[in-house]
Amino acid sequence: MKITNWAILFVCIFIPFFLIMDFRTSDLESVSELNHQYTIALRTAAQDAGVILSMNEMQEYETEYRSIKFFKVNKELAIDTFFMTLYLNFGVERDPIGQGALAAYVPAIVVLDYDGYYLYTMTEYTATNGETIYKHMWRPKKPYAFADSAGNSINFTLDDYVHAYDDTTRKWVQGFRYDLQDQTHIPLLNDGASFETLRKSIIVKSIQDDLAYFINKHNEYATRNGIHYSFKLPEIAEEDWVNSINDIGIMAFIQGIPVGDQYYNSYAFGGGRLMKKVVINGGIDDNTGMKYYYQSDCAYSYRVEEKFDSKKDAAAEGYYPRECVR
Repeated sequence: MKITNWAILFVCIFIPFFLIMDFRTSDLESVSELNHQYTIALRTAAQDAGVILSMNEMQEYETEYRSIKFFKVNKELAIDTFFMTLYLNFGVERDPIGQGALAAYVPAIVVLDYDGYYLYTMTEYTATNGETIYKHMWRPKKPYAFADSAGNSINFTLDDYVHAYDDTTRKWVQGFRYDLQDQTHIPLLNDGASFETLRKSIIVKSIQDDLAYFINKHNEYATRNGIHYSFKLPEIAEEDWVNSINDIGIMAFIQGIPVGDQYYNSYAFGGGRLMKKVVINGGIDDNTGMKYYYQSDCAYSYRVEEKFDSKKDAAAEGYYPRECVR
């Protein structure tokens, strides 16, 4: 066979193969890009919602407990913010039909409050005209609760503060664990290490069990709406769970969005801790006329001329650093 014939045969056999591989590579790149875009959209929505969680309507809620972790979560505004950001990043902010389609891929959202958690899931109810309606709705708040074999019960929080029932005295007590140590007949309150281990375990397991149930329950709604995907709680590392319960926050799940021949399946966590911003004072020593910058909580009697967001900004305006005196 002539060399030209071999060349033609080679082209006939391998060119289609190369074309298929090229198309496949292009599809994989598109899938990867879409996965990345969806992940950014989901994380941004969760982070925005997490920030909103700690925006209280009534400041007196903050003094109910003596804990820096306590906030009265604004779950309604947080969930509105989550979906608003999500719709914006998916390009359906002005498309009610597209918003409804996207929301169908959100099987569950959980909001972690200081002393319990809320689930926002698809709920079935019957309208006044007899029609069956499916809609995302809040489930009642569930406490981080535990009961031992002796009849004692403890409602945990995101730190050491507890509401506990002492079955021996038949009385409720509340306070930080170390303040209640040796003051009750509840053994767990006397062992700091065991208390902390069980506290985290109870919180994580309670949330896991409810999420697994309601995400699986979402399959009934999805099937009726033509979504051919099996919703289930994804595998989440134990370390991620423990980190997620350090402060109030929101955890959102998106599953089943078709991406090429695959499905997008992810979750994101948005924390709601308020970080107090440190203000830098720019003050003048009236005795010497020298200009100094220092943190606003430092005990100096200098005449404050300016306030800055950073030490760098203060130094740029000719102020010299002073160590903090408290």
